Amino acid sequence: MIRLLIKIKPGSGKNEISIDSDNNLSIKIKAKPIDGEANDYLVKYLSKEFNISKGNVQIEKGTTSRLKRIVLNIEQAQVEEILKKYRK
Repeated sequence: MIRLLIKIKPGSGKNEISIDSDNNLSIKIKAKPIDGEANDYLVKYLSKEFNISKGNVQIEKGTTSRLKRIVLNIEQAQVEEILKKYRK
């Protein structure tokens, strides 16, 4: 089980994951932050990007904030491999 701290930017023109030089993870998503729509969309988006089921992605903290702690039921090595392509 892996925990990630991410900054979300809902209502963006496109979906995009980026990691800055300080290893901060930020995600832009198309969904708007209305009635939990952005949270649901984020779970679907991350499950697709990490190739895991939606049940293996959970927002642990920050459901009403742009800063969220996400729990992924996945091995650390898998996370590192996937995130490599997003590093700048």
